Amino acid sequence: MENYVLNNGVFMPKVGLGVYKIKNEHEDALIWALRNGYRHLDTAAFYHNEELIARAIKKSGVNRSDIFITTKVWSSDLGKKTKQAFEASLEKLQTDYIDLYLIHWPAANYLYSWEVLESLYNEGKIRAIGVANFEQQHLEKVMEQGSIVPAVNQIQTNPFLQQKELHEYLVKHNIQHVAWGPFGHGNKQLLNHPVLTEIAEGNDKSTAQVMLRWCIQRDIAVIPKSINPARLKSNMELFDFELSEEEMNKISALDQNKQGFINPRNKLFLWITRMLR
Repeated sequence: MENYVLNNGVFMPKVGLGVYKIKNEHEDALIWALRNGYRHLDTAAFYHNEELIARAIKKSGVNRSDIFITTKVWSSDLGKKTKQAFEASLEKLQTDYIDLYLIHWPAANYLYSWEVLESLYNEGKIRAIGVANFEQQHLEKVMEQGSIVPAVNQIQTNPFLQQKELHEYLVKHNIQHVAWGPFGHGNKQLLNHPVLTEIAEGNDKSTAQVMLRWCIQRDIAVIPKSINPARLKSNMELFDFELSEEEMNKISALDQNKQGFINPRNKLFLWITRMLR
């Protein structure tokens, strides 16, 4: 597995496993992933599976020190509840530190919570701190108020939603771009797109692998989700081929730059996240 180096010198695998909606009955898939090379698990308090992650790590036989764990504080715990939420995640994950801790959404009180994250980082309880689903305006406020530049911004990114302007901003400020939803939530229009299909056939790869490789070549980390061993294996096999400049440009032309209801510009959605637990 290849790594990116975050802005504080911490190494983070370029490919991780997203575990949203992964439940107890999928424990074997997590164990398989760990035993077969996955070293980054991306979870969150809101996913309600941190305890499952801990069990899978223990059963896999892989040392905790060899695994990069990302988890996130949910919107309902922003503000004065953030430290308590962090401690709860530590307990559920059965670890005494988190590799990467993120603010899940830029909902109310995210600036207060960033101060808490900085404090926990300075105490050595977190190896790197960052955010998820933040726009440039939110990042500017964090950097204006705080003393630590976020190491990561995890945002929805795929060939139909390429986040070009925000990506350029992240690169400029040395904030690692991490793509969630790299397949557009299994969008068949995307997975079966003729441009991607042609590129995949030319490289003897799947369209999913092409989309992941496209991210990697933009210096974007990826956290695709699967519980299928064949797909888990396939999603890691990204370092034995390279897309040409022409192929990268063809994919760039697919951008629609459209977000659905679930996005950080939607004030109603952000309000709803405060109500959910």
